[in-house]
Amino acid sequence: MYILKIIDAHLHFTNSEGLKQTAENIGKLDYSVEGLHKELIQSNVVAGVVMSTPRRKILESQYSAESIIIEDKKIDNLFSCVGVNPDELVNSNKELDFVEEELKKNSVIGIKLYPGYYHFYVHDSIYDPIYALAIKYNVPVAIHCGATQSATGLLKYSHPLTVDELAVKYPDIKFIICHMGVPWFMDAAQMIMKNDNVYTDLSGLIAGDKAEIEKVKNTRLYTELIQQGLVYANRYDKILYGSDWPLVQMEPYIDFIKYLIPEEHHENVFYNNAKKVFSKIKSGD
Repeated sequence: MYILKIIDAHLHFTNSEGLKQTAENIGKLDYSVEGLHKELIQSNVVAGVVMSTPRRKILESQYSAESIIIEDKKIDNLFSCVGVNPDELVNSNKELDFVEEELKKNSVIGIKLYPGYYHFYVHDSIYDPIYALAIKYNVPVAIHCGATQSATGLLKYSHPLTVDELAVKYPDIKFIICHMGVPWFMDAAQMIMKNDNVYTDLSGLIAGDKAEIEKVKNTRLYTELIQQGLVYANRYDKILYGSDWPLVQMEPYIDFIKYLIPEEHHENVFYNNAKKVFSKIKSGD
């Protein structure tokens, strides 16, 4: 019997109280090293990419969980994208130095930007030194696009169309539009069609437990909205699976994405494309 191997290209694990509460609200999800490990094994996720939270001095203690499971190898085949705080880039070189030190680690295989939460366009010159590091270390840049969980987020900064100017400016960098730019699926589709160096992931299209995922799956107007973007782009070689765990339970979310993606493209979407974009993932073969 063929078993589909999966790389989860977008998940979270920090000591953030908000994420802990989210996990508790979603069917009492076990938000621990043991709980994450169990879900990965049960779902046949052979590698995962943690999207790290940007470093803030007053919240420094939040990042210990990431280092516990990644750097200390509490879970095999877990990697991360280093989060960038553009506010810190404005007045100091410390943030840039921090990002480069992270990129020197074998476990750090990409960079994560959080436009919307931070009020800078991704093509703002403030990020130019970060993109220089992406080229130097040959890593992709994942970009939060679409809706924000924070009411103080500004959506003009997180719209997927903002990636267009960036992709043209830096053709040698692979960019990932996270969440397929929810709810701007067609705009994200146009970005991956037009730009050879732009990809998208399908993380965070739903937040909730198995019952909520099943409810959304049966909401035809929403699922067809996503599928319209997928069919319009017809670039299943540029779409990555991601869960956004702990916002969802892994197994039912995998089933949801399988429902959205034609079966002949499952191997690419769930595994091959992530290996191509995150070239430093050597495990899971």
